[in-house]
Amino acid sequence: MSVSHKAALAEGREQGRAVRRYLEALEAHKPKRGRKRTTETVERRLRAIEDKLVNADPLSRLQLVQERMDLQSELAAGDNAVNLVELETAFVKAAGPYGKRKGITYAAWREARVDPSVLREAGIGRGD
Repeated sequence: MSVSHKAALAEGREQGRAVRRYLEALEAHKPKRGRKRTTETVERRLRAIEDKLVNADPLSRLQLVQERMDLQSELAAGDNAVNLVELETAFVKAAGPYGKRKGITYAAWREARVDPSVLREAGIGRGD
């Protein structure tokens, strides 16, 4: 393989990584139905669970313990927030050439929940 071919392969891998990371972050942070939970509301619910555990029957205790574990995981995950701005910047740089090479249409990007303003910034239009 020539040096230019190896460089092109490396560039393609990097573009694919940038696109994948951004799409995964979008998927992980998609809006959920209902009222948003804040750190305060999660902590309030954890305190309520602790109060209920004292007098809970064994089956209810099991469910409360699981809910407590889920809420603690949710709090811990909130501390590891993904920097969407950084991922979006890399995506904007990579998405145009990646999409052309792979034949990805504007509609496919939109169905993957990529915002139209991000696509516009990446140079991807409806006619592409």
